[in-house]
Amino acid sequence: MSTAAPGSPAWWAARPQAPRGPRRGRPSLDRDLIVATALELVDRHGVAAFSLRMLADALDSGTATLYRHFASKDEILAHIVDRVLGEVDLGDIDTFTTWDQALGAMARRFYDALRRHPDTVPPLMAQVPVGPHGLAQRERVLRALLRHGFPGDLAARAFTAVGHYVIGFTAQQHGPAAAAPDAGAQLADFYRHLDPKEFPAIAEVTTALTSVPIEEEFDFGLQLLLAGLHSRLPNP
Repeated sequence: MSTAAPGSPAWWAARPQAPRGPRRGRPSLDRDLIVATALELVDRHGVAAFSLRMLADALDSGTATLYRHFASKDEILAHIVDRVLGEVDLGDIDTFTTWDQALGAMARRFYDALRRHPDTVPPLMAQVPVGPHGLAQRERVLRALLRHGFPGDLAARAFTAVGHYVIGFTAQQHGPAAAAPDAGAQLADFYRHLDPKEFPAIAEVTTALTSVPIEEEFDFGLQLLLAGLHSRLPNP
């Protein structure tokens, strides 16, 4: 049995296969159903509260049945992360006429998937996502960048930089530790009560600091990244 950390490259390389043959005890459960149910529970209750006991109860089963498929909660979380990555539909990425359209579409769809499942961001950040869906998405995006003339090293750095931007932005704005929805109004009120002589720059841009919609803020940062990549291309 592999001792590698669940979700790590070594763990995925040696990941256990589904058990075969008849088993004693309760009927076996489908692995996809287990992962789908676990994702629903994480979405509802968060990663910290999620447990194998909670999952077993939701499946009307026992923890022993879950252990036939997964050795630990962390293994299930690794599969949950990969399932979320599978929601990022990149089937049309080869149809985009420019690389920035392709990379921008990947970033926005990745962001949308993480916003639907913000509590999966912590386990996503714990390991480089190289499960089946993670590898497939990585291959599609890198292939598209190479096809549009990116040198190999720039394609790798572009994919990584944009991916890190999406994950970091989602963690800060939508993750478990994100500010409350009304934090913007509270922050604006705080800024307005600062001494404008001591903080004149903040006083001048308070509205812009606290009123830009989240989606607009995300797209602005993404456009800066894409513009920077344009300047790095050998033949812009």
